[in-house]
Amino acid sequence: MNDEAKHKAEELGGKVKETAGKVTDNERLEAEGRAEQTSANLKQAGDNVKDAFTRD
Repeated sequence: MNDEAKHKAEELGGKVKETAGKVTDNERLEAEGRAEQTSANLKQAGDNVKDAFTRD
């Protein structure tokens, strides 16, 4: 459960960065936020696959 919470927090952090980038018209910050969200989503997908195989 710890990894799942960490990945969700990373996703939320990315959303905050993306929004801050939009508000300040900072394209680099916005792109970083999107990249962090994508990374977190991939990690969450990996967690879901791992969970599916560990269930009996």
